[in-house]
Amino acid sequence: MRGLRGIAIFVACCLFIPRPAVADRVDDLVRQLRSDPDYKVRLSAALNLGKIGDKRAVPPLVDALKDGDKTVRGVASAALGRLVDGTVDATHRNRAISELERVAKNDPDAFVRGQAQKSFDSLKGLGGGAKLGEGTKGVYVEVGPMADTSKQGGSGILLAMRQAVENALKKKAPSYSTRWPGGKSPTKAELSKAGTHAAFYVDGTLTKVDVKKTGNMAEVSCKISLVLATYPEKSMFGFASGAAAVEAEASDKDIDEAKRECVGAVLEDMVANKVVPTMQQRVP
Repeated sequence: MRGLRGIAIFVACCLFIPRPAVADRVDDLVRQLRSDPDYKVRLSAALNLGKIGDKRAVPPLVDALKDGDKTVRGVASAALGRLVDGTVDATHRNRAISELERVAKNDPDAFVRGQAQKSFDSLKGLGGGAKLGEGTKGVYVEVGPMADTSKQGGSGILLAMRQAVENALKKKAPSYSTRWPGGKSPTKAELSKAGTHAAFYVDGTLTKVDVKKTGNMAEVSCKISLVLATYPEKSMFGFASGAAAVEAEASDKDIDEAKRECVGAVLEDMVANKVVPTMQQRVP
């Protein structure tokens, strides 16, 4: 067994900023970026929007590519390269890619052109979405049904796990397909007919969920194991495990949401840093 075996991952996500505070902060930064007369304030807003990672920042950052200050344009260009991925609305995603290409070619400042070119190069494969068989590889990934042996994940946790894996694959490997036309899993013959270069199977198990309450707060921790195999043979060649902890209010609703956030954090980390790189090594 090679590849992922023996690698343990802990995702550090124990201190989450409360969601309402994040939302208010993003709104304030967007207003500053779009309308503050001081370029230093706009620059700070662009920097912080890139760090926070909220996808609502994509449209205002695209607008900032036309800012009168070159440093603001450069920072906005770099931030878009980090923020834009397959989960961003196609209209906003394609506009960001188009504007980055324009800036990379036409901005009067060399620094801005360089930042825009780097982001454009990393995002241009996302434009319009990729179909199986197109692009450079034609890779199909079958995402398994997932399992919860902890019995503590709650309603909807398996669906959340599947969505987390699919979203992480879209972000890290946008040319890979996780859906087959017609909604059914493809046979080996169908994969071959479509010109698929490689096909993989990914499945996960939620093995542990722990909730520790202290006053009106709770810490929710989770542990997940993930297997990687060939498809359709399902011959396993990789294994990973990861864990995370999320802080939440002690209400049942917040705890359930924290479980999904915990699961999502672990799976996103493993898919991005272990699963996709391992698959890429096996793609001819």
